[in-house]
Amino acid sequence: MAETTITSNKKALFEYHIESKLEAGMVLTGTEIKSIRQSQSNLADAYCVFINDELWVKGMHIAEYREGSYNNHLSKRDRKLLLSRKELNKLQVKTKEKGFTIIPTRLYISDRGFAKLEIALARGKKLFDKREDLKKKDDTMEMSRVKKDYRNA
Repeated sequence: MAETTITSNKKALFEYHIESKLEAGMVLTGTEIKSIRQSQSNLADAYCVFINDELWVKGMHIAEYREGSYNNHLSKRDRKLLLSRKELNKLQVKTKEKGFTIIPTRLYISDRGFAKLEIALARGKKLFDKREDLKKKDDTMEMSRVKKDYRNA
């Protein structure tokens, strides 16, 4: 059984330069993991923050489980991330530097069946960096079109 990607944060890759990535577990309720397995989650507005030396993800949307009863979860509640103390200390020191933040990039189910969140230490892009990325993307699209037309001719 291979790991299954549930959702990824494409907006984050456009908005930030990724410095390093880590894999974090999450503290979830039963209805949350069932919703995640049904691909009912979204990372678009999610970000990570330190509260009392613990890392929490805020703004991550996990839809309420349809068959859930009165003990269903709140869709946008804060969720604690599980990392080693060494990793937490390293991230906390880096985020105190100017321009660094921690963002979730991918939510997936591991080989062992656990929900994992891939988080990235990232630095915000400037407007000219975003324009440059768009130009590169357009150029590669154009090159692939030209290459495809050349092969078909």
